[in-house]
Amino acid sequence: MSRFYLMLSAGLSITLVTACSQSNEPDIASPSSEAAAPAPKAEFEEDASAIVVTGQKMVRPVMDAPVAMSVISSERAASSPPAQARKMVVNGSAIRVPYPDRIMPYYQDVGRDQFTSTQENAFKIARDEPVSTFSIDVDTASYAFVRASLNSNALPQPAAVRTEELINYFPYDYAAPRSAQQPFSSNVAVFPSPFTAGRKLVRIGIKGYAIEHATRPRANLVFLIDTSGSMNAQNKLPLVKKSLGLLLDQLDRNDRVAIVTYAGSAGTALEPTPASQKAKILGVIDQLGAGGSTAGAEGIRQAYALAERNLDPSGVNRVILATDGDFNVGITDQNELKGYIERERGKGVFLSVLGFGMGNYNDALMQTLAQNGNGAAAYIDTLAEARKTLVDEATSTLFPIAKDVKIQVEFNPATVAEYRLIGYETRMLNRDDFDNDKVDAGDVGSGQTVTAIYEIVPVGGPRTMGDLRYSKPAPRVAAAPSGEYGFVKIRYKLPKSDRSQLISTPIDRRVEFARFADAPQDARFATGVAAFAELLRGGRYSGSMTYDDVLRIVGAARGTDDFGYRMELVQMVRAAKTAGAMAKLDR
Repeated sequence: MSRFYLMLSAGLSITLVTACSQSNEPDIASPSSEAAAPAPKAEFEEDASAIVVTGQKMVRPVMDAPVAMSVISSERAASSPPAQARKMVVNGSAIRVPYPDRIMPYYQDVGRDQFTSTQENAFKIARDEPVSTFSIDVDTASYAFVRASLNSNALPQPAAVRTEELINYFPYDYAAPRSAQQPFSSNVAVFPSPFTAGRKLVRIGIKGYAIEHATRPRANLVFLIDTSGSMNAQNKLPLVKKSLGLLLDQLDRNDRVAIVTYAGSAGTALEPTPASQKAKILGVIDQLGAGGSTAGAEGIRQAYALAERNLDPSGVNRVILATDGDFNVGITDQNELKGYIERERGKGVFLSVLGFGMGNYNDALMQTLAQNGNGAAAYIDTLAEARKTLVDEATSTLFPIAKDVKIQVEFNPATVAEYRLIGYETRMLNRDDFDNDKVDAGDVGSGQTVTAIYEIVPVGGPRTMGDLRYSKPAPRVAAAPSGEYGFVKIRYKLPKSDRSQLISTPIDRRVEFARFADAPQDARFATGVAAFAELLRGGRYSGSMTYDDVLRIVGAARGTDDFGYRMELVQMVRAAKTAGAMAKLDR
């Protein structure tokens, strides 16, 4: 790894100082050898007059230098980081200096992006609080934002990292249910925790029923597009247009599309139109331009009104909002917006959110809208991410197979002393919410997988909390081998029903693996993703885990990786390792 300091004096000379250290990063097999290839020798070019940084945002100013700087963004590859180089120019001559995996400077992101700050779930004593209840979460926005930050050589804000969204970004090979009437199959595994010796992990996985294309319901979609001045950037409105074009290709001729825009005032750009009229729809999208302030609430009202006017009782009625969330005109009170969206949800119109851009991205608002609109929140940072969300996963994005899905785990105090849920901090529910059908929860789309991981301290294991003086001490003797660790209950509603159904499964010794290496491959990979997220958040419960440990875990458990998503995670961990080391040097 290398760190470069550039010193310019009076615009006439350059001094380049390099401090090198040898990397101890573990070797991970990769389908691409580009990342490991030696950097090419520096070469000179003529007729250059700018410092060009590929894929990077410079944050350290160059003082008193008569040069200009421009930024070039590059489309990510599925299995390797983009090639990067820097030209340093003085008096019309340029030196091209190739970089290693990433470019300096590395820094902690402290931009204007808005996130809801939460504390990691703490350990709970099973004897005192044996029941844990939460709503499922299939959002993936956090993963894509973390990737965008690392691609800009920035460690993400800890609040931007939602562990469950990183875990659920990846599909897992769980057994599929056989019927749409019971649209889930549950999968449980218990294995040693790599965080702390003597503790265990409980992995709970569910997979939704996959709807056949020929039987999927009609779609009544309203694209609600932010065309305000804040969207005037290449990674915003232009990317929105390309993304919606990809989604349009996935619709059937009987589906219908309408377009509402908002900037200063809201307007209908396209009345409901059959998806078969693709040229007409694309023509409207292509004509969109950015400018003005953001009347987001007015646009939402108009989009919902349009969806209701063309409501299909037997189909999927959904507003798809594409924005950076920079709402600065109209209704800005989140509680008021939340209440409005909840009322519209009750009428059968759902809301999904596609977030774009960095620097003023309002993730907190995006999460509020999506969670209360019975939809998912995705963050689109590249056309490749748009393709994943709107093409490869179009059916799961648009068509739910179950709604208000809740998970409740009851732990057995005879075998479990303490437990903690990894992630889902913004999705926690009260115990009595589980059986209350009026309490909203997350939806699961066609063929979608959802994963949750608990870390447990078995009775007699290394506890985080000691006994109190005046309370009954925890039992010290482990239960018989046949004893259960706990019991999992999943409650859900079918898409057109208001009455919930229940499925359950025990957490017993039959699903336990004595060694971490013997656990299912997907369980080990999900554990590595969870460890990565916890390190990015500060590592409160990750023990002595390091980025190198994460690389070993995910490298050994990558398995089949047809789209390169898992190899991309390896590259992200490498980038975070380097960025973290360099950020420490800057302090």
